[in-house]
Amino acid sequence: MKKHIVIVGGGVIGLATAWTMIKRGHRVQLLERNTAPGQATSYANGGQLSYRYVAPLADKGVPLQGLKWMGKADSPLNMHLQMSVAQWRWLWLFLRACNSRTNKLNGSHILRLSLLSKQIMENWREQDGLADFAWRRSGKLIVHRREADFVKAARGIDPRYQQSLDADACLELEPALKHIHPDLRGGIYSPGDETADCEKFCDALFARLSASADFTFTPGCEVTGFRTRGGRIAAVSCRQGEIAGDEFVVAAGNGSSALLAQAGVRVSLCALKGYSLTLPYPATPDIAPDVSVTDYAHKVVYARLADRLRIAAMVDIGYDGDDLRPTRLQALKQIVQQSFPELEGVDSAICWTGMRPSTPAGPPLLGRATCPNLWMNIGQGSLGFTLAAGSAAVLGALIDRTTPAISLDGLTWKQTA
Repeated sequence: MKKHIVIVGGGVIGLATAWTMIKRGHRVQLLERNTAPGQATSYANGGQLSYRYVAPLADKGVPLQGLKWMGKADSPLNMHLQMSVAQWRWLWLFLRACNSRTNKLNGSHILRLSLLSKQIMENWREQDGLADFAWRRSGKLIVHRREADFVKAARGIDPRYQQSLDADACLELEPALKHIHPDLRGGIYSPGDETADCEKFCDALFARLSASADFTFTPGCEVTGFRTRGGRIAAVSCRQGEIAGDEFVVAAGNGSSALLAQAGVRVSLCALKGYSLTLPYPATPDIAPDVSVTDYAHKVVYARLADRLRIAAMVDIGYDGDDLRPTRLQALKQIVQQSFPELEGVDSAICWTGMRPSTPAGPPLLGRATCPNLWMNIGQGSLGFTLAAGSAAVLGALIDRTTPAISLDGLTWKQTA
């Protein structure tokens, strides 16, 4: 039966959900608070489609390491404690998840969704002809500067899809690593991983959606609440008035917690602030990575996106808003220049920050909320681009009352570890 699906949020998650529902034969109305879709956290992210590098941030040793990093501009993690019940609740749940058993369990849940996402993305490219978003099967190389980190990582690989390389093999694979080669202890290479431009991906999805007579886009629409009738959601409220529908999907990123609270649903999300630099990719070979590289010690990712280089890094907790922190950006630039000293344009790079909506334990929250026609597709954190297609496929199956392609253990509101 053809339904009217109202989706709140026009980032990569909302757009992917809209495309899935259009393909399933429904009418879709996408509500977005900005004037165009894909302009917030989806805009200039790390460009990673790292389907096998999905371990949650919450892990054994992270709290102690985080305390050591506090106040250091060049550290992977900064934290600013606030007088906020929501922040302290998130941090408490995060601390509970910081153990090896929970990390491994949640990592397996995310991996299951990630591999589904890889399959769906492949279908969209090959069967639907979705293109023009700088997609490449670039492979991903995670380089390690500490022996203990490398040994731990090598112990956990799946040899069917990943390779453990020594420092010389890393350099052979990616000659741009020549300046940090003496510091390397080894790396983990996943040849099947991909990179793409998330902003252009959002543009490509929106163009396809806009060509459908069953799609409506409502910009400048900030949803403030719901109107219920008979135990179901009848409409959402916004500046434009009420918008009715048959099914309602909340995919509003960091705004999802406050919105869902209007329906009596309490979810714990924290906006983890990250930064990126965008600059021209050098014409001279071996100046910047061609393979997607993650410098594990600094938690910095490098991705070639056609003629541009995207560099993304850092997690800031408690630094809300879109303001760029100069100390963090300068520290990131110094790390890049020390690692790739021949790279030009770092000082003049386009700087960006995004707020990644993250659950304490790591897995996103998919599925039904309290009302039978209210759904959530939230909390993908730094893996929004990677998990978007798979999350949308799960929501599509659930809304159509069919069985999803994967088990939802650990991926729903009531089942997170």
